[in-house]
Amino acid sequence: MEEEDTRGYNKPCPQCSEINWGISDEGRFYCKSCHTIIEKTKDNEVSEMIIGRVQSISRGLRTKKKHEKGWEWYICEGFQFILLKQAQALQTLGVAHQIKDEVICTFWRRFLQKTNQAYVKKPHYRSNSSIVSESQTSHSEGDSELEAFSFSEEEHTDTSAGLPTSGNSTSAAESAVSHLSGSVDGSSYMKRSRRGTVKMSMPMTLAFCYLALLWLRESITLSDLLRFVFEQHIPYLNIEQHFPEEIKIYGPDIKIFKVQTFPEYNDILKKSYELGIFLDLPRFPPITENCFFHPNVLCMKYLLEVNLPDELHYWTCHITKLGGFDDVHYLTLDPARRRTKHICYDVQAAAIIIVVLKIIFALDDETEWQLSKTSEIKNQRKEEKMLFDFREWYTTIRPCYEQAQQMLEGELARFLWRGEKKLYYSHTIKQQLQKKKQMSDNLRRQFTKLTGATADTGKKSPSSFLFNWEEQNTDRICFHGHSLEAFMQKGKKTLSAANANYWLSSLKKCRAKICKHSELYEESLFPRSYHFVVSLFAFLLGVKHCVIHHQVCLIEEHIYQEKYKGKKRKSKK
Repeated sequence: MEEEDTRGYNKPCPQCSEINWGISDEGRFYCKSCHTIIEKTKDNEVSEMIIGRVQSISRGLRTKKKHEKGWEWYICEGFQFILLKQAQALQTLGVAHQIKDEVICTFWRRFLQKTNQAYVKKPHYRSNSSIVSESQTSHSEGDSELEAFSFSEEEHTDTSAGLPTSGNSTSAAESAVSHLSGSVDGSSYMKRSRRGTVKMSMPMTLAFCYLALLWLRESITLSDLLRFVFEQHIPYLNIEQHFPEEIKIYGPDIKIFKVQTFPEYNDILKKSYELGIFLDLPRFPPITENCFFHPNVLCMKYLLEVNLPDELHYWTCHITKLGGFDDVHYLTLDPARRRTKHICYDVQAAAIIIVVLKIIFALDDETEWQLSKTSEIKNQRKEEKMLFDFREWYTTIRPCYEQAQQMLEGELARFLWRGEKKLYYSHTIKQQLQKKKQMSDNLRRQFTKLTGATADTGKKSPSSFLFNWEEQNTDRICFHGHSLEAFMQKGKKTLSAANANYWLSSLKKCRAKICKHSELYEESLFPRSYHFVVSLFAFLLGVKHCVIHHQVCLIEEHIYQEKYKGKKRKSKK
């Protein structure tokens, strides 16, 4: 009798995924494998437990439920909520508490004023009285979590700005556009664009965060910020998971808030400078030698990261000074200054290290291996200080780099672009998509059980370092304390490199109006050692090879200007 009653119920157990049901004395279904009791009973009511939430479906006549409408919200409120969550995440990572209430909030209010959305006498929300009435702009404290993003308690209750607030009561505006978009102005936001204005988008939220980090001179570079986004320490991917249930996202809202690609370094950097100019920001706090964004500090960080000798820091400081990259006026961002250059602080530091390696070891697939033989012979004599061996460094760091690269590719392949909270372009296909999601979840659960794959343990702990070189680890050699004395020539006042075979990465400067120089990097045209070092730093910073190579060319142009001119004269003859 029990088998007949349970024969028609073939859904797996939410605890162990087994299909082995029994009926208790109370008439409830329970799993015979793990003894988990669910809400399904023997009578006609069909119900199931799905991850802590009960969904009941009664047999018989079914009436169509009326769509439950949530808060009346605007697109700018959605981005305000995202900036709030991102600022809180940065505070969790150790950034100063001023980043939320004093920096990002100031930038955001300035943006709302510049785009005529708030803090002006007549915002564009009030231009159409048929959509937004004066009663809708009245403040309702505590109705929405979006409104918690402010400087202080006094400004939290300010209504003179004209920013449309959220409320849990429906209105004519919502009913007029709810069939098109979850937000009030989702449909019009896709079309609205003014010349000379910056339109808010998901990548633009990261531009706000980067400008705030640069203003506070925190120890998080742009490459670190994008890596934390990929590791989901900072809300950006599948952002709909962070929105409250009362905020309904569908239709055009999906195109605005849903992200289908990872943010790119150059794109966020460009948007950050455009945002700084658009907001008319003043000159940023000066970047001195004590700041993290200074090249000397970043070079030391990346020398430790890629397991290179500490003595190379003397040469990186020399190149930084020789090229004028340590100038405070050059390093400090000033949006008001004309022709403001996009300074890639982390990429520039990596390029300086590559230029130093070329000065000492040439990286031409010949010189560095000959010098390695010299170091190997002298190290066999067991002198007091070990000499740096480029070949041994290469054989040590290459397996670590390849292993980290394989892990990254696996994470990219397993990344789920669809979150737990489903988004729908319309309510007509909602039920169909829900059934498909249920089937895919069941298949994924069964496949995971068959393959024996381990469950995801959660997020990785955030760290500014990808590689860790410890003296206690016997499998890896730490080269931080190795000497470069064998590769130096002692002059009267300073040291100079014994290698004189320096080759330029680019012989001609690109003078086109639309520069494509950064995209012209071919692996076959360069030595393997140089390509390996470029690939290592490109992986470390999460950028393309051409970005690192282009920055190396710019540094060489500053340092070897005479050599560039000589090559150019010969080419003309």
